[in-house]
Amino acid sequence: MQTVVDEDEFVRLTYPFRQELLAHCYRMMGSFQDAEDLVQETYVRAWRSYHDFEGRSSTRLWLYRIATNVCLTALDHHSRRLLPSGLGPPSDDPDRPLSVLEERTWLQPLPGSMGDASDPALIVGVRDSVRLALVAALQHLPAKQRAVLILRDVLAWRANEVAALLGTTSAAVNSLLQRARVHMQRMSPTEDGPADLSEPSVRDLLGKYIAAFENADVNALVSVLRDDVALEMPPNAQWFSGRAAVVRFLERHVLAGPGLARMVPTLANGQPAVAVYWRAHDGSYRPHALQVLTVTAAGISHVVSFNDPRLFPAFALADELAPGKPR
Repeated sequence: MQTVVDEDEFVRLTYPFRQELLAHCYRMMGSFQDAEDLVQETYVRAWRSYHDFEGRSSTRLWLYRIATNVCLTALDHHSRRLLPSGLGPPSDDPDRPLSVLEERTWLQPLPGSMGDASDPALIVGVRDSVRLALVAALQHLPAKQRAVLILRDVLAWRANEVAALLGTTSAAVNSLLQRARVHMQRMSPTEDGPADLSEPSVRDLLGKYIAAFENADVNALVSVLRDDVALEMPPNAQWFSGRAAVVRFLERHVLAGPGLARMVPTLANGQPAVAVYWRAHDGSYRPHALQVLTVTAAGISHVVSFNDPRLFPAFALADELAPGKPR
């Protein structure tokens, strides 16, 4: 009977932190699937050591210590997850066939915004810290630098707390943090802050993007893309920068005619996203890609099209759409 009481208490104390632990593991790993597995491992380890916990620190701090160590161990056996832009410069030939790197372990998008609807501050904080560009830049850091940067700059831990977790000194933590910040300044793109998704103008822009894509309307697409827009399409190695190159590629290789694509709005990494379905021979629409969009007041500045239908279940997206006309 005592075990049942302990289990209830454990769930009551630890469950409220599950979503933010998932976001933490995702920042560390760059993979939603890996993050889910590692959060599960975190809770298994936490349960096994629960009777020794005795409340010597906050439950949240205790769980983050376990989760961070679980991630650091996992990173010893995982290759870095990157986007095509992390492999080299943009392609200068939109007409050339794409090169698929299936063997490459790519960065994955994170479903939704990962916020707690009862805590607006948490929603904003977590959303900003899982933006795709930030997570992509984090993956270039060595594992310990990555952990230090996240714990210090995202979670606002003190240097001595991070030092205790890593088994090192506060001076060593500050040195790792300084190097990580310098590297992030080099790697992180300079971009405008994301637009407020609640603004009618932003929703209108997204609607125009979807309509342009579904109707293969190149002129309409040009009107919603920024001059400096970038397009990435893992597992394809090539990526494109600049509206002329992006539109040229889409016009030549993707926008073959109206009605071939259907789009369903969703959220990924706290950003607007669209699930792209492609028309099959029977007229139905099958999962094709998940596009994560960076939307600014001046237009769409970045499109990352994850061309992997296996991502759809994690976003609770339909596995097929019935035949119908584009909107």
